[in-house]
Amino acid sequence: MTPNLTPDPPTEADLTALDNKLSKRFIKLDPGGYFLIYLDRDQGLICAKHFTNTINEKGLACDPDTGQPLPTRGGVNRQETRLYTGRTAKELCIAIFENPDMPCPIHYLDHAAYLGREFVRAEIALINNQDYVQD
Repeated sequence: MTPNLTPDPPTEADLTALDNKLSKRFIKLDPGGYFLIYLDRDQGLICAKHFTNTINEKGLACDPDTGQPLPTRGGVNRQETRLYTGRTAKELCIAIFENPDMPCPIHYLDHAAYLGREFVRAEIALINNQDYVQD
């Protein structure tokens, strides 16, 4: 009898550990800005506030008005440049990436991929009435 050489499929814990590890990798910040993603359950929407930033010589995101580095923890009292909303991840991506009347504020493909993943996570949380916390 030959042994089974097919590896066991990864468990949910294996995949969570992998995602957690990958979340700690270095990411070059997008000079086009950043997004804060949240759910508006009353309206049934995934929301993404876009904020501009500049990147300083140390690679830190800075407030374009003050030049000061943006804090990585806690709230920041800044006005978003635009609020994007959608009922699904696809609708939100189309609003950001495919609107001929509004230039896409994203410059890096890895940033675009990250947003797509986050929008799907937010959509699943909205559908399943679960909490959503942006990664």
